[in-house]
Amino acid sequence: MPFSNFHGNRATVNRLREMLAHGRLPQAVVLAGPAGSGKYTLALMLAKAMNCLARPVTDPDGLPDFCGECSNCVRIAPSEDLDARVAEAVETRENLRETDKKETRILVQTHPDVLIIPPDPPQLMIKVDQVRRVIEGIYYRPAEARERIYIFTDSAFMKEAANSLLKILEEPPEFATIFLLTDNPGELLPTIRSRSMIISLAALSTAEVEAYLAEHRSDWNQKQRSLVARLSGGAVGRARSFDLAAYQNARTQALTILDSAVHGKDHGELFKVTETFRSGADGREKIDKLLKTLYSLLQDLMFLNSHIPELVRNIDILPELKRLAENTDFEWIARAAERVNEVERGLRRNLLRSLSLDAFAVALES
Repeated sequence: MPFSNFHGNRATVNRLREMLAHGRLPQAVVLAGPAGSGKYTLALMLAKAMNCLARPVTDPDGLPDFCGECSNCVRIAPSEDLDARVAEAVETRENLRETDKKETRILVQTHPDVLIIPPDPPQLMIKVDQVRRVIEGIYYRPAEARERIYIFTDSAFMKEAANSLLKILEEPPEFATIFLLTDNPGELLPTIRSRSMIISLAALSTAEVEAYLAEHRSDWNQKQRSLVARLSGGAVGRARSFDLAAYQNARTQALTILDSAVHGKDHGELFKVTETFRSGADGREKIDKLLKTLYSLLQDLMFLNSHIPELVRNIDILPELKRLAENTDFEWIARAAERVNEVERGLRRNLLRSLSLDAFAVALES
């Protein structure tokens, strides 16, 4: 049955279904967990279960489920591919007149009573106009569903938007439910958290993720599945969609930068790498991957210096990491992490990417 397709956190999912069965699901629910843990998938499943016309019951305990075939389930389903829906909304906005673009916010709505509120580009934050759209409709009874559902897919709220949302949470209508998705509940205002029920989705074990990948990513061999399982941080969604080739390419570049920083040798190879990070959207996405990879490698060096190699994630390059670890210590790793952070801050000020990376490596030379 549909809820059985949700991988992991079975006790938490059943707890939510029990609340549905007894009509005790709060008007505001914070779903917290690492990226890829299934927060958005679970929120949509709950939206379907709350509004399913067939209202099937499964499991020996008689917990509510959803059919996936009634008109409400079918109309909610297109929202499952959030990236595609957001891309469509962004493209639609781009085709508007300049004056209309400024007044148009990104929202996803495939069912009249289910509204998805993603971060609005380019700042990628929830903006006050998006929350105002929620306010405009939330106090009207649903047109075709039992309940109005609002899903905020991120906790990055602009200050005015967060304050506007708080006003809704103080007196929410009984026929509306708001889901707030976040990697870290601490990013939400304390007053928002106090008016919501926080449900946490735990990361799965490496073995569980690897078993999942064996079933769903047969194109990877065992070593590749083991690597991705470690890199995904216990999130099956992240593991399933992991771009291994792109990661390995970024990792090769990151290793060249770290090797230059550790050994202070000829900078020719370093400059060949950093020269490829030019301006433009593609360049920004590429350097974002590089910086995340640098953090991953630095963490592995920290594990090796702490004599806990079993926690290393990049297990396929363990010998190379050990050679780097022999020439680093905790102080060097801490400085390197701070330098990566400085590069990130510099990029937000539009500093030259290649120059920032060159300066990062040279500044760490022993």
